[in-house]
This record gives sequence, C-alpha cells and structure tokens, in this order.
Amino acid sequence: MARQTGGSAPQAPELRHRIMAGFIGNVVEWYDFALYGYLAGVIAPVFFPQGNPTAGLIATYGIFAAGFLMRPLGAAFFGWFGDRYGRARTMQISVALMALPTLLLGLLPGHAQAGLLAPALLVAVRLLQGISVGGEFSSSATYLVETAPEGRRGLVGSWANIGSMSGSLLGVGAAALVTNAFDAETLAAWGWRLPFLGGALIGTAAILMRRNLHESERFRLHHAQREETSPLLEAFTTNRRETLLALAFAASYGSCFYIVFVYLPEWLSGQGLMERGTALAINTAMTVLVIPAMPLLAVVGDRWLARRTWIALALAGLALLAWPLHEWMLASGGALAPVLIAHAAGFALLAVPLGSGPALFVEMFPARDRLSGYSVAFNIGVGVFGGLTPMIATSLMAMTGLATAPAVYLTVAAAIAVAVLALIPDRSREPLR
Repeated sequence: MARQTGGSAPQAPELRHRIMAGFIGNVVEWYDFALYGYLAGVIAPVFFPQGNPTAGLIATYGIFAAGFLMRPLGAAFFGWFGDRYGRARTMQISVALMALPTLLLGLLPGHAQAGLLAPALLVAVRLLQGISVGGEFSSSATYLVETAPEGRRGLVGSWANIGSMSGSLLGVGAAALVTNAFDAETLAAWGWRLPFLGGALIGTAAILMRRNLHESERFRLHHAQREETSPLLEAFTTNRRETLLALAFAASYGSCFYIVFVYLPEWLSGQGLMERGTALAINTAMTVLVIPAMPLLAVVGDRWLARRTWIALALAGLALLAWPLHEWMLASGGALAPVLIAHAAGFALLAVPLGSGPALFVEMFPARDRLSGYSVAFNIGVGVFGGLTPMIATSLMAMTGLATAPAVYLTVAAAIAVAVLALIPDRSREPLR
C-alpha cells in the first residue's frame, strides 16, 4: 500500500471521494464563470437597460470590483481561514458561497420589476461569487495535494484543473443549449435563468459531497503545534520569498494561459484569418482534449522528471514556438492545418503546468501558511495579471502595428516563467513541509 506524506494513505474509496470533492467544487466555480460570460449579452439588458446612466455606472464599477478586488480579497480571507481552521472547512464555505449566489442569480428580478434594486442585487451576487473564486481553487488544490499518496501529488492535484476545465466546458454547453433551444424573446424573458438554476443543483451536490471531509494529516499535525501568529502575515514576512516567487510564476504562466486559451480565437478573428465561431469551435475541441492530457502529463512530474524541470521544459518550448507559429498562421492566411497545429502545440505544452502546477505551488510553502501564500499569489498572479493579458495584447498590437505582438508577449511571459522556476527549489521528491 502506498504511503502518504504525513500519515497513512487513504483507502481507494476515500481517496476517490476526496478527489471528487475537490473536482466538483471547481466544476461549480468555473461553470458559473463561463455561463455568465457567454450569456452576458442576454443578461445585461435585463438588469442594465440602455438609457439609464445610473444602472450603467453600477454595472461598470460592480463588475470591476467583482473581478479585480473581490478575488484577491477572497484569496486573503480563505487563505487565512484555511491555514487557521482547516482546508476542508474552507472548501465547504467557498462552494456554498458560489452555489447560493448561482441560485439567486437565476431568481433575481429584472430592472422592469425592481428598478435600480435589480442591478444592485446582481452586482452583490457577483461580488459574493468573486470572493468565492478567490478561495475555491487554491483551497481544493491544497487539500488534494496534502492528502495525496506519496509519489502521486501531481496526479491528484491535477484534478483541481480538470474540474475548472470541465466546468468551463459545461457552462459553454449549457449556454449554447438554451441559446439554440429558445427564440430570442423567450431566452431574454426567462430561458437564460435555467442554466443558473441547474448550476445551483450541481452546487448542492458539491456541498453534500464535502460535508464529511476530514482534514489532512499534514494540517492536523501542524495545527496542533502552531503558534498564535497570522498565517497571512507569515506569508508576507517569514515566507516572503516563496510568496513573491509564486506570484511572479502565477502572473507569467497565467499570461501564457490567457493568450492561448482565451485570446487566440479573438486574434484569429481580428486578423481576418478565421470566422470567430470556427476559431471558438477549435478552441473548445482542444480544451476537451487537454482535460485527459493534464493528469497523464502530471504523472511525468511524479515519476520521471523533477516537477520544476518538467514545467520549465514545457514553457521553454512555448517560448520558442510562439512567434514562429503565429507567423505561420498569418502567412497561411488562416489555413486550417497551421491553425490546428498551433492550437495543439500551445494547448499540449500548457497542459504540463496545468496538470503539475497545483502540486508545485503547494510544495513551495510550509503547512503553517501554505494556503495563505498560495491563494494570494495565485489569485493576484493569474486573476489580475493574467486577466489583463487580452487587453495588453490588443494594446500592443495597436501601439506597434505588429500583428504578431501577442506572440512576442507570449514569448516574454513564458521566458519569465522559466527564469522564475530556476529560482524555485524543486521539492517534488521531498515530503511536504
């Protein structure tokens, strides 16, 4: 029987239960994230009617706060809470903070029924969800890695990203289903609400699945010995170097992710190389393929190559291929073969950090402030710096007139990620601290 770092390995059913508990929470989080994004054009007129400047201001500042303020705040709170009171309790609260607002979003009155109260309520719901997003991924990834059997931390931790990718695909599918099932009038009247109500059912299942989770042996051992100091403070003092390195890696790797997974279809459409719908279909198909690739590639970091080295090789490959692949797509005029090969190369290379990254982040920090350091670094790095990447890439093209400016940005971001990895100690073969 495999031995777990910090305690005995869970029996197979218990391990499967823990994996599914970590997985389903991220499904809920990213289902709603994708669903709201794809149905935003339908939802906005219901709550923010044109011609009402006050509603427009609520929308502008509310959405900004939800995306750029609440997520880091949620990361700080849940990181501190998880280090102080436990990862399992944190996971229960974070998924409930997503499931309830998802249900409320499907039930909220529109502007026609509630006036300015409607957009205010919608923004309040999105603020709650922003807090939840800041805590869910890092807490579930930390729990999965801490409870993984020895030699399988990368594989088990990859299920956090499997959940986020699966949730995104489910959200896109639900949005497409109601968009095609209803005419425009019915969709705007009530059809858009159905996927959110369905998401609340998934959230309820996640809450029930997480109800009986136990803390990891690593956390229990540390918690019995911990001193009365703030784990959040320790992340920025005692372990400041780890936090800053994690932030730098998350920002550079997150920028790579957003260009390849989010911005590439928009770039192909904007350059007149391919219809937006076709580019999105290719992007979605590649996302389906990358889901099984993540755990398979994570096994490489568990068994054969040091995790840090494995991730660095993948990102170095991305840095070398980014500009030539973009040039090839441009020169071909958007021919299908170059576009497919470019997508496949980018997605395959990024599947390595997507699969092995959660374990790398967890291994960087000691147990006493692990979730605080991970949550803050990851959510500021990926959520803020990564989230700004499409805007930065578009601005670079406008300023330079260079169609391949996003490829240059991708190359620089990947190179920075490799440089940061060189400064991070590899602990993939060591017990968790």
